[in-house]
Amino acid sequence: MLHALSAVILAAEGGEEPSKTAFYICGGLLAAWAVVLAGIGMTQPSFPGTIAARRGVMAISAILMAAAMATAVITA
Repeated sequence: MLHALSAVILAAEGGEEPSKTAFYICGGLLAAWAVVLAGIGMTQPSFPGTIAARRGVMAISAILMAAAMATAVITA
């Protein structure tokens, strides 16, 4: 996986600057998700109520974080 990521980074270094639209979308989604979670968490002390809900929140958060990080590196 590291080799594939380094190939993408090296390909992005040449020529014109890549579009940062993907990073802006992923970063914006991550920020919006954080605000929504904070709002729900402050109004409902038992959020998330079940083990499955906790895993779902963590999974969505991890996916959004990884997407934001990957697009930041790729479009840098």
